[in-house]
Amino acid sequence: MKKINNKSIVLFDGVCNLCNSSINFIIKHDTKERFLFASLQSDAAKEILLQFTSKKNDLSSILYIENNKLYSNSSAALRISKYLRTPINWMYAFIIVPKFIRNAVYNYIAKNRYKWYGKKESCMIPSPELKKRFL
Repeated sequence: MKKINNKSIVLFDGVCNLCNSSINFIIKHDTKERFLFASLQSDAAKEILLQFTSKKNDLSSILYIENNKLYSNSSAALRISKYLRTPINWMYAFIIVPKFIRNAVYNYIAKNRYKWYGKKESCMIPSPELKKRFL
């Protein structure tokens, strides 16, 4: 596996069009190349998740690993936004909203994402210049 020191990892549903668009958005706005990415369907993600016995491989959630701590759902999305350029990083202010409210909104979108945005037959293949950012 690639060296992942000082990097945060984003695990996402590789066949979801909304998820793929979100990853492309993160890549575009991650000017410091802080994040590494892996599809939840990949062997790399499965291997990483073995370190976190409390989390099953749930395709309805984005997962974010920072400093060996796993975040999911709205907490993951907001923590990722914190490291993107301004004004996107202002979204992190929503972390003060109680988690049950944030996750209710997140889960509603996650439940309908295939219906609203569709899905691919297979996971996206990163371009040659982006391959170094994927596990």
